[in-house]
Amino acid sequence: MNVREKLDQLLARFEELEYQMSDPAVLSDSAKIAVVMREHGSLSKMACKYRSYKKLTDELRELSAMSSSSDAEERAMAEEEVPRVSAERESLWRDLLDFAIGGDDANRTRCVMEIRAGTGGEEAALFARDLYEMYRHHADSKRWKVEVMDSSVSERNGFKEIVLAFEGEGVFRELQYESGGHRVQRVPETEAQGRVHTSAATVAVMAEPDDVEIDLKTEDYRVDKFCASGPGGQHVNKTESAIRLTHHATNVVVQCQDEKSQHKNLAKALRVLKSRLYDLKREEENKKRSDQRQSLTGSGDRSERIRTYNFPQNRFTDHRINLTLYKLDLIIAGNLQPVTESLLEFERNQLRGGMDE
Repeated sequence: MNVREKLDQLLARFEELEYQMSDPAVLSDSAKIAVVMREHGSLSKMACKYRSYKKLTDELRELSAMSSSSDAEERAMAEEEVPRVSAERESLWRDLLDFAIGGDDANRTRCVMEIRAGTGGEEAALFARDLYEMYRHHADSKRWKVEVMDSSVSERNGFKEIVLAFEGEGVFRELQYESGGHRVQRVPETEAQGRVHTSAATVAVMAEPDDVEIDLKTEDYRVDKFCASGPGGQHVNKTESAIRLTHHATNVVVQCQDEKSQHKNLAKALRVLKSRLYDLKREEENKKRSDQRQSLTGSGDRSERIRTYNFPQNRFTDHRINLTLYKLDLIIAGNLQPVTESLLEFERNQLRGGMDE
């Protein structure tokens, strides 16, 4: 599917949602109309730009016809207008490329991120915390909402694992590039002789589906309740507020103990479970499309090393696009935009073409 076909598909979906918003059957269902309005809102900017793009394309065709007119005044007017209309259209096309980047879920406004410490023991857990702080500060700069769904703290206050939920415009389109293996090279706090150690963490970013997209019944999973615990196995509270869910068909297990309320932990765990199940479904569909363009987000391989963070050299490297920046201090502080823009530009270059002549 080329870019124009993808945009036509998205516009058709937007117009279908517009129709649903006036359908009495949909309006009477509060859960359904909320889902419809959320998706409609996420596509509205694209629809407005694409309609303008199509209008400018028609205008260019008319100007092209006018440039062949026998009327000298009409020809002169066409020649004067073509550069302006062409420039506006090209600018819109660049914006529209972003809506075609990242697959069918690119325009979702909610996603779940899991950060797990890998090889490297306590240093890996501290690196996982650094990644969490990096993403949290980046989210603040983008005015995205961030919610901690679950976390497991290490002895030195690192993270063995932390699960986050993000919400905001463009959140999945940007954060999906973070999935994969992240490697850090630095002198650990515990290293007395000043030797550089290498450790790792993995990041998984999953689109968060709406309730109607994943049909999850209570009989589809097992619920286990247990006491929430902190570092060293000390109990945070005496009540069984923590929740563990096991999905029978896939054996996917999620747990949540961040809230004191069992009810809130269950609600959060269900959101993460639905995101995991939706991600599995998405990966299966991608594998079936053997002719699909291989993009930066297409492999779904969480173990693939995508980044190296070299602290002694203040060097950041994204191995997928051979990007090296000697600004690691700024990036780890949350200034991810230069990295994100480079990744988006790489994807844009893969998609360029398809603009009407």
